[in-house]
Amino acid sequence: MDNSNKLVILIVEDEDSIRLTLRDYLRKRGYEVIVASDGVGAIKQLIDHHVDVIVTDYRMDILGGDYWIKFLSTYCTKQKVLITSGFLRPEFSIPFKVIFKPFDYSRVAEMIEEVMAADDGGKE
Repeated sequence: MDNSNKLVILIVEDEDSIRLTLRDYLRKRGYEVIVASDGVGAIKQLIDHHVDVIVTDYRMDILGGDYWIKFLSTYCTKQKVLITSGFLRPEFSIPFKVIFKPFDYSRVAEMIEEVMAADDGGKE
């Protein structure tokens, strides 16, 4: 089976139930999905795989928070990024779309489609 045209999504989430349930939901929607439980695991996935969209938690014990956002802003400019969070520090600007927890998985899928559609519109 040729998966070359499938959108590849990396989910970075330290909470197992969210990570695995969202993975299964997005796979049923036809996406290719890979996962990581923290920022370090995500970097390994980014090195090993082509990734179109990163859906990532903001607050994780290992490489999360402000430094993770700085990493994504600097090194993941070719990917679309969506941040999920139940907590954000208001004094730190997040340069990506944010989905606040708790969220509906269908809303995550809608936002993925929105950021990809915005790219199709000749942005930049």
